[in-house]
Amino acid sequence: MTFDDLGLPKTLVAKLTKTGISDPTPIQEGAIPHALEGKDVMGLAQTGTGKTLAFGLPLIARLQSYGSKPEPRTARSLILAPTRELANQIKESLAVLVEGTPFKVGLVVGGVSINPQITRVSRGTDIIVATPGRLIDLMERKALDLSATDFLVLDEADQMLDLGFIHALRKIAEWLPETRQTMLFSATMPKQMSEIAGSYLNDPVRVQVSPPGKAADKVTQGIHFIAKGEKTSLLIELLDAHRDEAAIVFARTKHGSDRLMKALVKAGYEANAVHGNKSQGQRERAIKAFRSGETMVLVATDVAARGLDIPEVRHVYNYDLPNVPENYVHRIGRTARAGMDGAAVAFCAPDEVDELKAIQKVMKIEIPVLSGTPWMGMDDPSHKSKPKQARRRSGPRRGGPAGGKPGGGRPGGAKSGGSRPAGAGKPAGGGQRRRRRSNAKTGS
Repeated sequence: MTFDDLGLPKTLVAKLTKTGISDPTPIQEGAIPHALEGKDVMGLAQTGTGKTLAFGLPLIARLQSYGSKPEPRTARSLILAPTRELANQIKESLAVLVEGTPFKVGLVVGGVSINPQITRVSRGTDIIVATPGRLIDLMERKALDLSATDFLVLDEADQMLDLGFIHALRKIAEWLPETRQTMLFSATMPKQMSEIAGSYLNDPVRVQVSPPGKAADKVTQGIHFIAKGEKTSLLIELLDAHRDEAAIVFARTKHGSDRLMKALVKAGYEANAVHGNKSQGQRERAIKAFRSGETMVLVATDVAARGLDIPEVRHVYNYDLPNVPENYVHRIGRTARAGMDGAAVAFCAPDEVDELKAIQKVMKIEIPVLSGTPWMGMDDPSHKSKPKQARRRSGPRRGGPAGGKPGGGRPGGAKSGGSRPAGAGKPAGGGQRRRRRSNAKTGS
């Protein structure tokens, strides 16, 4: 199927061809025809499957039917996103598609001065991409009127719930007209999603191209059971095996991200950090440097779990496991994008057993063990069925560079025997002795 087959205007198809996009993805094939018919759509698809074009193309096609400019302080289309990074990325993607047309795409996010945003929306906007908090700020200042908004998109709706935007979404719904077209996209389906769907959607068509909670097919996963104090040294060893390939490292806290970033810089890596305590300018500069290859390692909290579309990212490390299991899916979705392969490696300390069990329950898989013995409390039948001798061998072994080239046998290319990551500079035996001591301390 081609974009022509989906019923899009020929001028829009020509624009896609010019930008190098020729074939629609499954979520685009499923959602675009219904959206062009004016139906509400609930799209369920894993991250990195092309959801932005799935709603952006029919939205722009609809704008072409208007014969006049939008009225001052109004927005014909509203796209809500959970983070500044994702909102900015959506805005940039749509700006390419409306280049050379009279349509305007506006960005409304926090972290920057509100006054220039008020000035821009006062002229009237065809498409506003916004985060909920800053949008409410504008509405409460009477700077924006949504009563004439014809098209609404809720992107990454599950993360908006995770971030506590449920009350903000209820408030925004009151400002929108009842007669409108709405599209909701999500990678997972938490329980509260039914309330959001009921408030925003009218008899929606459900388009699902992959089970909720499923990772991209080309992501190779693996996990190291390791003491918390050993995580940094292991991460440095694994990163050393692919210094010329981009990697994102996810930490749980803002301060933890900064500490880890400084440790990596001290170890000789070009690294930067992105989290909620950084200003919008700092975050944009860090992502720009990472995207351009100026820095090869980006340490981030879940603020970067969505909205980063950088196909060159070959490795994702879950240095800390996320408290919200669905965020694991979004984190590892930062790799294996645009049809490429990727490796996702997780570290699990003794106090993260519950997080790991929740992740495996959501994903309905058992993440392959790269090294270490599963901690006490991991009641995985596959581990219990293994012979004792085999478990003892895998316990101290660090294996190969789990963050290395994907697709080489075990996730990340772990090798049999006590081999060490290429270029790690530390013999495997030392790692074995440390691992045994740490296991003894934890009672495993």
